Amino acid sequence: MLTNNDILKKLRVAHKLRDEQIVEILKKVDFEISKGALGDLFRSEDHPKFVEAGDQILRNFLDGLIIHLRGERPKKEIKKGVITRKKE
Repeated sequence: MLTNNDILKKLRVAHKLRDEQIVEILKKVDFEISKGALGDLFRSEDHPKFVEAGDQILRNFLDGLIIHLRGERPKKEIKKGVITRKKE
């Protein structure tokens, strides 16, 4: 079974992301993490400084990765139960 750490590692390799890029991707969804703390997530499980990645960090990374790859979603307004695109 894959852990959240394994999924993060596989996505990092698949998208050829450096630690700085991952930190920036997480900032896109207002999630702050240092490069040191990020490095702890990518250590082997038997390392003394290994940290297990929780669901929150994986969720935020996936949300940020979507923004990184596709760009920001257009803002929408809700009027009288109808969703319309906001004119910018």
